[in-house]
Amino acid sequence: MDLGGALPWRQLLLVLLPGLCLGLDLSQSHFPGGLDSGAPALDIPRRPVLLSEQSLLEAQDLSLSLLQGQGLGPLSLPPDLPELEPECRELLLDFANSSAEMTECLVRSARPVRLCQNCYPLFQQVTIKMDNISRAVGNTSESHNCAKNLLMSDRMQIVVILSEFFNTTWQEANCANCLTNNSEELSNSTIRFLDLFNQTLTCFKHNLQGDLTSFLQQRNYTEVCKNCQEIYKTLSTRYSEMQKINELKNKAEPGTHLCIDVEDAMNITRKLWSRTFNCSVPCSDTVPVIAVSVFILFLPVVFYLSSFLHSEQKKRKLILPKRLKSSTSFVSIQENSN
Repeated sequence: MDLGGALPWRQLLLVLLPGLCLGLDLSQSHFPGGLDSGAPALDIPRRPVLLSEQSLLEAQDLSLSLLQGQGLGPLSLPPDLPELEPECRELLLDFANSSAEMTECLVRSARPVRLCQNCYPLFQQVTIKMDNISRAVGNTSESHNCAKNLLMSDRMQIVVILSEFFNTTWQEANCANCLTNNSEELSNSTIRFLDLFNQTLTCFKHNLQGDLTSFLQQRNYTEVCKNCQEIYKTLSTRYSEMQKINELKNKAEPGTHLCIDVEDAMNITRKLWSRTFNCSVPCSDTVPVIAVSVFILFLPVVFYLSSFLHSEQKKRKLILPKRLKSSTSFVSIQENSN
Protein backbone atom coordinates (compact mmCIF):
# COMPACT_ATOMS: atom_id res chain seq x y z
CA MET A 1 0.00 0.00 0.00
CA ASP A 2 1.42 3.32 -1.03
CA LEU A 3 1.31 5.94 1.72
CA GLY A 4 3.25 8.58 -0.18
CA GLY A 5 0.95 11.48 0.48
CA ALA A 6 -0.47 10.15 3.72
CA LEU A 7 0.84 10.20 7.22
CA PRO A 8 4.05 8.29 8.04
CA TRP A 9 3.36 4.80 9.22
CA ARG A 10 4.65 5.51 12.75
CA GLN A 11 2.20 8.39 13.21
CA LEU A 12 -0.51 6.29 11.60
CA LEU A 13 0.17 3.62 14.19
CA LEU A 14 -0.42 6.13 16.96
CA VAL A 15 -3.75 7.06 15.41
CA LEU A 16 -4.98 3.55 14.73
CA LEU A 17 -3.77 1.80 17.89
CA PRO A 18 -6.51 3.14 20.23
CA GLY A 19 -9.09 2.09 17.62
CA LEU A 20 -7.66 -1.39 17.52
CA CYS A 21 -7.84 -1.65 21.28
CA LEU A 22 -11.40 -0.38 21.13
CA GLY A 23 -12.26 -3.06 18.55
CA LEU A 24 -10.85 -5.77 20.77
CA ASP A 25 -12.89 -4.54 23.63
CA LEU A 26 -16.03 -4.54 21.50
CA SER A 27 -15.44 -8.11 20.29
CA GLN A 28 -14.96 -9.39 23.81
CA SER A 29 -17.93 -7.58 25.24
CA HIS A 30 -20.56 -8.31 22.55
CA PHE A 31 -19.37 -11.79 21.57
CA PRO A 32 -18.45 -13.83 24.61
CA GLY A 33 -17.07 -16.63 22.51
CA GLY A 34 -15.13 -14.38 20.20
CA LEU A 35 -15.64 -13.78 16.51
CA ASP A 36 -15.04 -17.46 15.62
CA SER A 37 -17.24 -18.82 18.37
CA GLY A 38 -20.13 -20.97 17.45
CA ALA A 39 -22.44 -19.45 19.99
CA PRO A 40 -25.66 -18.09 18.59
CA ALA A 41 -25.81 -14.41 17.93
CA LEU A 42 -27.89 -12.50 20.39
CA ASP A 43 -29.90 -9.47 19.42
CA ILE A 44 -28.36 -7.07 21.89
CA PRO A 45 -29.09 -3.34 21.43
CA ARG A 46 -26.02 -1.43 20.54
CA ARG A 47 -24.69 1.09 23.03
CA PRO A 48 -21.56 3.21 23.07
CA VAL A 49 -18.69 1.50 24.81
CA LEU A 50 -16.14 3.81 26.47
CA LEU A 51 -12.56 2.80 26.62
CA SER A 52 -11.49 2.33 30.22
CA GLU A 53 -8.70 4.45 31.64
CA GLN A 54 -6.51 1.40 32.19
CA SER A 55 -6.93 0.33 28.55
CA LEU A 56 -6.07 3.83 27.35
CA LEU A 57 -2.91 3.89 29.44
CA GLU A 58 -1.87 0.47 28.16
CA ALA A 59 -2.44 1.61 24.57
CA GLN A 60 -0.30 4.72 25.11
CA ASP A 61 2.48 2.72 26.72
CA LEU A 62 2.40 0.24 23.83
CA SER A 63 2.59 2.99 21.23
CA LEU A 64 5.51 4.68 22.99
CA SER A 65 7.37 1.38 23.30
CA LEU A 66 6.90 0.67 19.61
CA LEU A 67 8.18 4.10 18.64
CA GLN A 68 11.17 3.84 20.95
CA GLY A 69 11.91 0.43 19.51
CA GLN A 70 12.24 2.06 16.11
CA GLY A 71 14.88 4.46 17.52
CA LEU A 72 12.72 7.58 17.83
CA GLY A 73 13.35 8.04 21.55
CA PRO A 74 10.96 9.81 23.96
CA LEU A 75 8.65 12.45 22.57
CA SER A 76 9.79 16.08 23.06
CA LEU A 77 7.62 19.10 23.93
CA PRO A 78 6.59 21.45 21.14
CA PRO A 79 8.98 24.35 20.65
CA ASP A 80 6.22 26.96 21.09
CA LEU A 81 5.67 26.26 24.78
CA PRO A 82 6.98 29.20 26.97
CA GLU A 83 9.83 27.53 28.82
CA LEU A 84 11.89 29.82 31.11
CA GLU A 85 15.61 30.05 30.69
CA PRO A 86 17.70 29.00 33.72
CA GLU A 87 18.78 32.59 34.44
CA CYS A 88 15.20 33.80 34.19
CA ARG A 89 13.97 31.07 36.51
CA GLU A 90 16.66 32.01 39.01
CA LEU A 91 15.48 35.64 38.98
CA LEU A 92 11.92 34.48 39.60
CA LEU A 93 12.95 32.28 42.52
CA ASP A 94 15.00 35.12 44.05
CA PHE A 95 11.98 37.42 43.89
CA ALA A 96 9.77 34.70 45.36
CA ASN A 97 12.08 34.17 48.34
CA SER A 98 12.42 37.92 48.98
CA SER A 99 8.65 38.38 48.73
CA ALA A 100 8.03 35.61 51.24
CA GLU A 101 10.48 37.12 53.73
CA MET A 102 9.00 40.60 53.26
CA THR A 103 5.45 39.35 53.77
CA GLU A 104 6.41 37.51 56.94
CA CYS A 105 8.13 40.62 58.30
CA LEU A 106 5.11 42.83 57.58
CA VAL A 107 2.74 40.47 59.37
CA ARG A 108 5.00 39.96 62.38
CA SER A 109 5.54 43.73 62.73
CA ALA A 110 1.88 44.67 62.38
CA ARG A 111 1.13 45.04 66.11
CA PRO A 112 2.75 46.92 67.72
CA VAL A 113 3.71 48.66 64.51
CA ARG A 114 7.38 48.13 63.72
CA LEU A 115 7.23 47.98 59.91
CA CYS A 116 9.82 50.58 59.01
CA GLN A 117 12.46 49.71 61.58
CA ASN A 118 12.23 45.93 61.11
CA CYS A 119 11.50 45.48 57.40
CA TYR A 120 13.52 48.13 55.55
CA PRO A 121 16.42 45.75 54.67
CA LEU A 122 13.94 43.23 53.23
CA PHE A 123 12.13 45.94 51.30
CA GLN A 124 15.43 46.92 49.71
CA GLN A 125 16.00 43.31 48.67
CA VAL A 126 12.55 43.02 47.09
CA THR A 127 13.13 46.28 45.21
CA ILE A 128 16.48 45.07 43.91
CA LYS A 129 15.05 41.71 42.77
CA MET A 130 12.21 43.46 40.96
CA ASP A 131 14.66 45.83 39.28
CA ASN A 132 16.69 42.87 38.09
CA ILE A 133 13.62 41.37 36.46
CA SER A 134 12.28 44.57 34.91
CA ARG A 135 15.70 45.64 33.62
CA ALA A 136 16.20 42.14 32.18
CA VAL A 137 19.88 41.89 33.05
CA GLY A 138 21.95 41.93 29.88
CA ASN A 139 21.24 43.02 26.36
CA THR A 140 20.46 39.64 24.82
CA SER A 141 17.11 38.62 23.41
CA GLU A 142 16.78 35.96 26.11
CA SER A 143 16.85 38.60 28.83
CA HIS A 144 14.18 40.61 27.03
CA ASN A 145 12.02 37.51 26.75
CA CYS A 146 12.55 36.84 30.45
CA ALA A 147 11.15 40.24 31.47
CA LYS A 148 8.27 39.81 29.04
CA ASN A 149 7.40 36.33 30.27
CA LEU A 150 7.50 37.24 33.95
CA LEU A 151 5.80 40.64 33.79
CA MET A 152 3.50 40.70 30.76
CA SER A 153 2.75 37.16 29.65
CA ASP A 154 -0.66 36.75 31.32
CA ARG A 155 -3.62 38.71 32.58
CA MET A 156 -2.88 38.26 36.30
CA GLN A 157 0.75 39.45 36.31
CA ILE A 158 1.44 38.07 39.78
CA VAL A 159 4.97 39.48 39.99
CA VAL A 160 3.76 43.00 39.17
CA ILE A 161 0.87 42.75 41.65
CA LEU A 162 3.20 41.72 44.49
CA SER A 163 5.67 44.48 43.70
CA GLU A 164 2.93 47.11 43.65
CA PHE A 165 1.55 45.82 46.95
CA PHE A 166 4.91 46.20 48.69
CA ASN A 167 5.47 49.68 47.24
CA THR A 168 1.99 50.87 48.21
CA THR A 169 2.34 49.55 51.76
CA TRP A 170 5.72 51.21 52.14
CA GLN A 171 4.43 54.57 50.87
CA GLU A 172 1.29 54.55 53.02
CA ALA A 173 3.44 53.80 56.08
CA ASN A 174 5.65 56.84 55.21
CA CYS A 175 8.72 54.81 56.07
CA ALA A 176 10.89 57.17 54.02
CA ASN A 177 10.43 59.79 56.78
CA CYS A 178 12.14 57.47 59.27
CA LEU A 179 15.07 56.55 57.04
CA THR A 180 18.04 58.32 55.53
CA ASN A 181 18.01 59.69 52.00
CA ASN A 182 19.08 56.39 50.48
CA SER A 183 16.81 54.35 52.79
CA GLU A 184 19.83 52.43 53.98
CA GLU A 185 19.28 52.89 57.72
CA LEU A 186 17.15 54.65 60.32
CA SER A 187 17.68 58.37 60.67
CA ASN A 188 19.28 59.82 63.81
CA SER A 189 16.10 61.62 64.84
CA THR A 190 14.11 58.40 64.61
CA ILE A 191 16.70 56.50 66.66
CA ARG A 192 16.63 59.17 69.39
CA PHE A 193 12.84 59.17 69.48
CA LEU A 194 12.66 55.38 69.75
CA ASP A 195 15.21 55.45 72.57
CA LEU A 196 13.09 57.99 74.45
CA PHE A 197 10.02 55.88 73.83
CA ASN A 198 11.69 52.79 75.30
CA GLN A 199 12.85 54.82 78.31
CA THR A 200 9.32 56.10 78.87
CA LEU A 201 7.83 52.61 78.79
CA THR A 202 10.57 51.39 81.13
CA CYS A 203 9.69 54.17 83.56
CA PHE A 204 6.02 53.21 83.45
CA LYS A 205 6.82 49.56 84.15
CA HIS A 206 9.32 50.35 86.90
CA ASN A 207 6.83 52.50 88.82
CA LEU A 208 4.13 49.86 88.52
CA GLN A 209 6.24 46.95 89.75
CA GLY A 210 6.17 47.98 93.41
CA ASP A 211 2.60 46.98 94.17
CA LEU A 212 0.83 46.20 90.94
CA THR A 213 -2.24 44.70 92.61
CA SER A 214 -2.97 47.79 94.66
CA PHE A 215 -2.45 49.99 91.63
CA LEU A 216 -4.99 48.06 89.60
CA GLN A 217 -7.54 47.95 92.43
CA GLN A 218 -7.31 51.56 93.62
CA ARG A 219 -6.54 53.14 90.26
CA ASN A 220 -3.87 55.25 91.89
CA TYR A 221 -1.02 56.09 89.54
CA THR A 222 0.46 59.05 91.38
CA GLU A 223 3.93 57.49 91.41
CA VAL A 224 3.88 57.03 87.66
CA CYS A 225 2.71 60.59 87.06
CA LYS A 226 5.28 62.05 89.40
CA ASN A 227 8.34 59.99 88.48
CA CYS A 228 7.78 59.77 84.71
CA GLN A 229 6.68 63.32 84.07
CA GLU A 230 10.02 64.59 82.81
CA ILE A 231 10.71 61.73 80.42
CA TYR A 232 7.19 61.98 79.06
CA LYS A 233 7.56 65.73 78.45
CA THR A 234 10.88 65.12 76.68
CA LEU A 235 9.30 62.50 74.44
CA SER A 236 6.35 64.74 73.60
CA THR A 237 8.64 67.66 72.81
CA ARG A 238 10.77 65.48 70.57
CA TYR A 239 7.70 64.33 68.67
CA SER A 240 6.54 67.92 68.13
CA GLU A 241 9.97 68.88 66.79
CA MET A 242 9.91 65.99 64.35
CA GLN A 243 6.48 67.08 63.14
CA LYS A 244 7.69 70.62 62.50
CA ILE A 245 10.76 69.40 60.61
CA ASN A 246 8.60 67.11 58.51
CA GLU A 247 6.22 69.95 57.64
CA LEU A 248 9.12 72.18 56.61
CA LYS A 249 10.63 69.41 54.52
CA ASN A 250 7.35 68.64 52.73
CA LYS A 251 5.98 72.12 52.09
CA ALA A 252 4.65 71.11 48.69
CA GLU A 253 2.77 68.14 50.18
CA PRO A 254 0.50 69.27 53.03
CA GLY A 255 -0.90 66.65 55.34
CA THR A 256 2.12 64.37 55.22
CA HIS A 257 2.64 62.22 58.28
CA LEU A 258 5.62 60.87 60.13
CA CYS A 259 6.39 57.22 59.64
CA ILE A 260 3.86 54.82 61.12
CA ASP A 261 6.34 53.51 63.73
CA VAL A 262 6.79 56.94 65.33
CA GLU A 263 3.10 57.84 65.18
CA ASP A 264 2.00 54.55 66.71
CA ALA A 265 4.60 54.79 69.48
CA MET A 266 3.44 58.31 70.41
CA ASN A 267 -0.23 57.30 70.32
CA ILE A 268 0.45 54.38 72.67
CA THR A 269 2.31 56.62 75.11
CA ARG A 270 -0.38 59.31 75.14
CA LYS A 271 -3.15 56.77 75.73
CA LEU A 272 -1.25 55.27 78.66
CA TRP A 273 -0.47 58.68 80.13
CA SER A 274 -3.88 60.32 79.80
CA ARG A 275 -6.42 57.46 79.81
CA THR A 276 -4.81 54.64 81.76
CA PHE A 277 -2.78 56.60 84.32
CA ASN A 278 -4.96 59.75 84.18
CA CYS A 279 -1.90 61.97 84.40
CA SER A 280 -1.59 65.57 83.26
CA VAL A 281 1.42 67.77 82.57
CA PRO A 282 1.25 71.18 84.31
CA CYS A 283 1.71 74.10 81.98
CA SER A 284 4.84 76.16 82.69
CA ASP A 285 3.36 79.31 81.08
CA THR A 286 0.43 79.60 83.46
CA VAL A 287 1.01 83.25 84.43
CA PRO A 288 1.14 84.65 80.88
CA VAL A 289 -1.91 82.64 79.93
CA ILE A 290 -3.89 83.97 82.92
CA ALA A 291 -2.79 87.54 82.19
CA VAL A 292 -3.88 87.36 78.57
CA SER A 293 -7.19 85.79 79.55
CA VAL A 294 -7.94 88.53 82.10
CA PHE A 295 -7.06 91.23 79.57
CA ILE A 296 -9.43 89.74 77.00
CA LEU A 297 -12.22 89.48 79.59
CA PHE A 298 -11.86 93.15 80.60
CA LEU A 299 -11.85 94.47 77.03
CA PRO A 300 -15.68 94.77 76.85
CA VAL A 301 -15.75 96.58 80.21
CA VAL A 302 -13.15 99.09 79.05
CA PHE A 303 -15.00 99.61 75.78
CA TYR A 304 -18.38 100.35 77.38
CA LEU A 305 -16.84 102.57 80.07
CA SER A 306 -15.00 104.69 77.52
CA SER A 307 -18.11 105.05 75.35
CA PHE A 308 -20.17 106.13 78.39
CA LEU A 309 -17.68 108.79 79.41
CA HIS A 310 -17.47 110.09 75.85
CA SER A 311 -21.28 110.50 75.63
CA GLU A 312 -21.45 112.37 78.95
CA GLN A 313 -18.84 114.84 77.72
CA LYS A 314 -20.98 115.68 74.68
CA LYS A 315 -24.03 116.34 76.85
CA ARG A 316 -22.11 118.88 78.92
CA LYS A 317 -21.13 120.82 75.84
CA LEU A 318 -24.80 121.32 74.84
CA ILE A 319 -25.84 123.01 78.18
CA LEU A 320 -25.87 126.86 78.05
CA PRO A 321 -24.12 128.89 80.78
CA LYS A 322 -26.19 130.65 83.42
CA ARG A 323 -25.02 134.19 82.46
CA LEU A 324 -26.19 133.68 78.92
CA LYS A 325 -29.61 132.68 80.20
CA SER A 326 -29.98 135.82 82.38
CA SER A 327 -28.98 138.20 79.56
CA THR A 328 -31.46 136.71 77.16
CA SER A 329 -34.26 136.98 79.70
CA PHE A 330 -33.43 140.66 80.40
CA VAL A 331 -33.58 141.53 76.70
CA SER A 332 -36.96 139.89 76.37
CA ILE A 333 -38.32 141.88 79.33
CA GLN A 334 -37.24 145.16 77.78
CA GLU A 335 -38.90 144.37 74.54
CA ASN A 336 -42.17 143.60 76.26
CA SER A 337 -42.11 146.91 78.19
CA ASN A 338 -41.70 148.90 75.00
